[in-house]
Amino acid sequence: MEACNTVERELDKVLLKFTDINDQAGAVLRDLISEIETFKRELDQAPPDQELTPKQIEILKQSVSKVRDTVHRLATDHRESHSTVSKVGKAIDRNFIADFASTSREDVFNGTEKTQLLNQVICQHFYRQGMLDIAEELAAETGIKTDDSKKEPFNELNKILDCLKQRNLEPALEWTKNHRDALLAQNSSLEFKLHRLQFIRLVQQGPSSQAEAVMYARKNLTQFVTRHEKEVQSLMGTLLYLPNGIQSSPYSHLLDPNLWLDIHDVFTKEACTLLGLSVDSPLSCKCGMYSIAGIAKYQASYATETIFACPILRQQSTENNPPMKLVCGHVISRDALNKLTNSNKLKCPYCPVEQNPEDARLIYF
Repeated sequence: MEACNTVERELDKVLLKFTDINDQAGAVLRDLISEIETFKRELDQAPPDQELTPKQIEILKQSVSKVRDTVHRLATDHRESHSTVSKVGKAIDRNFIADFASTSREDVFNGTEKTQLLNQVICQHFYRQGMLDIAEELAAETGIKTDDSKKEPFNELNKILDCLKQRNLEPALEWTKNHRDALLAQNSSLEFKLHRLQFIRLVQQGPSSQAEAVMYARKNLTQFVTRHEKEVQSLMGTLLYLPNGIQSSPYSHLLDPNLWLDIHDVFTKEACTLLGLSVDSPLSCKCGMYSIAGIAKYQASYATETIFACPILRQQSTENNPPMKLVCGHVISRDALNKLTNSNKLKCPYCPVEQNPEDARLIYF
């Protein structure tokens, strides 16, 4: 608890520092703007052909000088704030120890119960990805009993997602209709976005589908006017440009293909939230710019490909050049470890911790 309090105190200092900078900068800028606006009004009242008086020239020079001084002072305050921010990171490093011990233990999943638990997680991952055949095969080989009630939501969601990829909105619209109350409870706009795409599809068919588009709007869009008034108005505005097409109209952004990509992600997020699931599978984790599927290397039959790019050598790790965890918690490749070692001493390239390279441990992803 004391560690958390220490970090919190450093954060409070950062917030106080930024608040002071913001208040001071705001006051100075307001004064400068007021002076410049007063000077501008004075110039506007003078005849167009009148030259600046010596007093006005002096005022202008002073204003320019004040602006330069203010910019310099703000830049200095901003640079000084960096040291305050860096103290937060140092406080975290001092008070919290990064423990990656479990990732470097090959026996972490030893035992029937732990192995079975991991098999269940892997099986659920395949269900989530729509790989039903693989999931069923794994369940049969490992003796996992999965109720149909647990599989059905994944089957339904994957079928709907496949339809969305083919730009078939009907299954998704039916699903949102059946779960409307629950979606509204979580303030979801999924159903509106689906109807919007369906309406735009009708509008794209030209004047011949105008009556159908109007009927569709009356039937399906009126319920969203309260929450999405401006969006509904934009959709209705597209009807004015049907004769020439909406490609060159102010509503051309409604034809953006990314809307179809977005609806896929929105549906996944909303559906998973409704089912009490995380958006990403437990077997999907992020490491830098790479997506790693897998928890640990525990058996050869279930081992996943290790994907790690050494930040020092910028090379992907291999079996002969695996990732190594240093005492300080940073991870580099074995080749980088050997190159950085000097007389049985190693200084971490990211922090000033000196250590024995023999203390580095092999890490599995």
